[in-house]
Amino acid sequence: MTVSRAWLALASVGVATVATWEAQAHYAGVSTSRIVIHGRTVEVEINALGRDYEKAAGIRITDAGSGEVNRLALAVMAPSVLTYIGDHVAVFAGRQQCAPRPGTALPADTHVRVTVAWTCPLDGGELRYRATLFHDVDPSARHLAVIATESGERELALDSRAPEVALSGAGSSVLQVIGRFVQAGIEHIFLGYDHIAFLTAIVLWADHLWPVIKIVTAFTIAHSITLSLAALQVVVIPSAIVEPAIAATIMFVAAENFFSRNVDGRWRVTFVFGLIHGFGFASALQEIGLPANAAVPALAAFNIGVEIGQVVIVALIFPLLLWSDRIGHRAAAREGRRPAAVYFCSAAILSAGLYWLMVRTVLP
Repeated sequence: MTVSRAWLALASVGVATVATWEAQAHYAGVSTSRIVIHGRTVEVEINALGRDYEKAAGIRITDAGSGEVNRLALAVMAPSVLTYIGDHVAVFAGRQQCAPRPGTALPADTHVRVTVAWTCPLDGGELRYRATLFHDVDPSARHLAVIATESGERELALDSRAPEVALSGAGSSVLQVIGRFVQAGIEHIFLGYDHIAFLTAIVLWADHLWPVIKIVTAFTIAHSITLSLAALQVVVIPSAIVEPAIAATIMFVAAENFFSRNVDGRWRVTFVFGLIHGFGFASALQEIGLPANAAVPALAAFNIGVEIGQVVIVALIFPLLLWSDRIGHRAAAREGRRPAAVYFCSAAILSAGLYWLMVRTVLP
């Protein structure tokens, strides 16, 4: 009876967690900009998710399923997007605010690419760039800026605590870039509820450590391959294909739990599906943008961050499964894991995968 209650509690927690998961698993509130300085003119190209503008500006410019920006909708709503940019991005010369020129807003897959320039007075002081994009809807939103000058490029991260940067001086060191991208990788895996659901479903039958190690290793190798290929623009697959495919992988491994308990061989399917998830990780990395002068360290750091988050998640799930086996002094080796709770959790994850698949394909 104690065992049943423990499993029921575990399964109930899983269902409650799945029920509260957001349909959009990759929202991170990260925007990027590339800043080019020509004397007293500052040209900026800003990239941000169309859905971030929808939440912040109260507009509708993306397709509900894929998240891709609708070209016609953006053409109509471009003034609202540019107004929002004008209210949250500015360039200063000393204490004077520089005059913006008319900007443009164009679709770029799931993003909106805004181009705008500021003309600053000759008698002004040091040029400064200020960005508070999406802080009004997400106080933790970050803005990553690449500043290009005649002497080279540098990368900086802006947030609600430090929304402004001088457009001169020393840039970020390689160690600072690595630290930022490790953090971004960790944040992405913990906010990527679909990835968490996949990892959970695939280890539900595991009662020994070695199969889990093989699964995690296969997933790591696979998604590292496609993450690198996509981030370096060697292989690019639209998010309209990748996101539904990720949902399908979740449904497959959850459904497989009803027909097979062979965890030892699951590393093979994990490797295949890990290739798909790698493209999902790459889309998140593209939101941030790789720094031109530290692309390889930044890519490696982001991947390390994803692995740290992944290991933490599995390290929490697997001991919880073993603990549930031991409740009531049940001999797990003799009886095996009770199937009722595995089926219950698998059904919940299968339902979540189906929901994500519908949202990313056909639901409005």
